Amino acid sequence: MAPHMGRRLRKGAGTTAVAALAVAALSASQAPGVVHASTPTDQAASDVTPPPTPDAPASGNSPYYTDLPPLASPTPPPNASVGTLPTGDQQGIPATVLDAYKKAEAALATDRPNCHLPWQLLAGIGKVESGHANGGRVDANGTTLTPILGPVLNGAGFANITDTDGGAYDGDKVHDRAVGPMQFIPSTWASSGRDGNGDGVKDPNNVYDAALAAGFYLCGNGRDVAVKADLDKAILSYNQSQEYLTTVTTWFDFYRRGTHEVPDGTGSLPSRRSDQSTPKQPPVTPKAPPSKKPTPTPPAPPVKPPVPPTKPDGGGTPTPPTPNVPRATTFEGVGAKELTAFAGGSFGGQPTARVKDASGKAMAKVSVKFEIVGDTDTRFAGGATSVTVATATDGTAAAPALKAGEKTGTFTVRATVAEAKLSAVEWKATVVARQADILARSDAKELTAAPSGEFANQVSVKATYKGAAASDVAASATMIVTPAAGADPKAAPKVNDKGPYFKDAKGNPVRELTDLKTDANGVLVLPKMYADAQTGTFLLRLTTEGGATLTVELKVAAAAS
Repeated sequence: MAPHMGRRLRKGAGTTAVAALAVAALSASQAPGVVHASTPTDQAASDVTPPPTPDAPASGNSPYYTDLPPLASPTPPPNASVGTLPTGDQQGIPATVLDAYKKAEAALATDRPNCHLPWQLLAGIGKVESGHANGGRVDANGTTLTPILGPVLNGAGFANITDTDGGAYDGDKVHDRAVGPMQFIPSTWASSGRDGNGDGVKDPNNVYDAALAAGFYLCGNGRDVAVKADLDKAILSYNQSQEYLTTVTTWFDFYRRGTHEVPDGTGSLPSRRSDQSTPKQPPVTPKAPPSKKPTPTPPAPPVKPPVPPTKPDGGGTPTPPTPNVPRATTFEGVGAKELTAFAGGSFGGQPTARVKDASGKAMAKVSVKFEIVGDTDTRFAGGATSVTVATATDGTAAAPALKAGEKTGTFTVRATVAEAKLSAVEWKATVVARQADILARSDAKELTAAPSGEFANQVSVKATYKGAAASDVAASATMIVTPAAGADPKAAPKVNDKGPYFKDAKGNPVRELTDLKTDANGVLVLPKMYADAQTGTFLLRLTTEGGATLTVELKVAAAAS
């Protein structure tokens, strides 16, 4: 059951003895409440193992539970009698474990939509790997109450895998052991682990994390499990055994035709494992024949099954009880409804929504999908345009940080609840151009030139916004006419057609430059300036996006004789 990349054990005459020792060791080491999933000593000679595939087996071809579902379909035929209904033990999946499978399906529908992975496939894997986390013995957050550990992989009848995690997951600093409801060994978890419950931790002992990790593993190599060939490859990527494939697909089909949730800790526990032979019956010691024919003991009267509930109208057709499962009825935004950021920057805040049930109580572990809608290059952290987040214990789900792109404008961030038909929550988001609120000279060099000469120094300025360097801010530079006395200070200045000038690419005089930008440090250095035959004091006006302005004096005077 331990996902391990392709290690196989030798076949040979010692297989039976080694297997027997392995079973004995497991029996001796099993503490109360701990499920030990083993790694196989070998495959049975009659087991049909497919040839190696490009996908290394996730479990290292380890043992698995071989219990099969009842032959009766979970969905009874019309007019079926009570006696023909299948038992609920095998149909039932513990509530939190079932929720984890469904949450993983919802997440993969967003992140791996072409895989088409149904939660029932995860249920089939989870059933044969750990019996649904030992019958659903998990806490409210989905973490197993006691560790589900495989044997020490020290080569004594099992694979020899030297420790890879310092004992962090399996408690063994010498060798590795399989961990959790989906039986990942630490080295595989290091590359395949996921955070399925949004608590910021990737824990193989947590059924939400393990189910999501198993889903991503099954969807590896671009597989589409809606295609039979890819489905088989996905299952065989866990264990390259034809019997394993048959067992998982049998449970998969069983769950697809119907199931229901049962309380945590009450799930049916499997009893047969692939590395265990049929137990031998104890020898029967024959007894002496009786001296006379015994009087037969009358059979005990049959125990009547409990009378199933009936319809309110008194009809005889049983009506199964409806579990009192909370349903999401309120979906609302939390905090500001509008978000703003400068191009290339981060938004001050993040979209956050809350889910409540009919009683107004916050609901945890509800999948909320956030998506960016509109013509924008803004993305969530990691580069995605849509993400699915599970609500926390306070019922809130916060989208990952938004990173503004270079495209300015307005778009929408939309949140929806995947499991309920509730109105979406939306936030208006706006990306504005980078801005500066102050422009200042970078130096105090004189800006003078002789008539028809070249200015010895260039204009250098620095732009800041709220005291920080304003990088990549658009700016312009214009030679302007000196305003007349009493002129409106808000009036747009006129471009001067005399005095200092810049040169374009062809060497022609230009007195207005646009499409300028500050550098990474907020500094802008203007091109060289030249003077015509006019003398006097002239004005150069610099303006940035955001309204920062600076007026610089330029002096043209003849050299002293």
